[in-house]
Order: sequence, then structure tokens, then C-alpha cells
Amino acid sequence: AGDVQAMVGKLFAGRIVYHEGTAELAPGITLHRVGGHTRGLQVLRVHTQRGWVVLASDAAHFYANWLERRPFPIIDNVAAYLDAFATSEALASSPQHVIPGHDPLVLSRYPAARAGLADAVRVDLDPRS
Repeated sequence: AGDVQAMVGKLFAGRIVYHEGTAELAPGITLHRVGGHTRGLQVLRVHTQRGWVVLASDAAHFYANWLERRPFPIIDNVAAYLDAFATSEALASSPQHVIPGHDPLVLSRYPAARAGLADAVRVDLDPRS
């Protein structure tokens, strides 16, 4: 309840901006509506030193959902969910530039953001081989 109250407070303070479709948030950072898991689902595309990275969020919960074209079991629209895979791939520089939203494998595939910080990784750097 506290999180919802905080968001409502930010809405009334004018600190929330809604985006429909595609929006440029800043140079090199774009937001793209894909739908699927939820009706308003969005992915974030960020230009990094290694190219365009797509933070797929719930558009690809796990690598297996995306790579095997196997939808997550809780879903609003299967066709939109599957289309979101193709959209994410088209926005990214390569398949290695698509980052699933919940897969713990992301933490082992990319270098740590800094020493001692186990739960944050540098997806702007190439994955480990």
C-alpha cells in the first residue's frame, strides 16, 4: 500500500510522465511499448559502448522464454508477447544485446558493476565467454 501511495503522491506532484508508443527519454535512451505480459508493457533501449542494449523487462522474463519462444505462464496476450520478442531483437544490436528481466543467468553472464556488488552487472560491457 505504501508503494501505491508514494506513486499517487508523485503523480499529483507532477513527477510522473506517461508515454504511449515510442518515446525518447534522453539521447540514446528510448522506451517502446510492446504489450504481451501486461497491456502497457514497455522495453527500454539504451545505446552503450557495445551497441544498442534492450532491457526486456517482463517482455522476456527468462532466456528460455525468449530463445525458445515459450511464453511466461501469466500473460495478457500471447500474440503480443511473442511479437515483443521480435521487437526486442530488432531494437538490439544482436541477440546478446537483449537482457531478460528476471533471469539470474544475467548475473553470471555479465561482469559485476563493481567489486563486492553481486546483484548488479554491467550490460554495457560484453558478456563473459
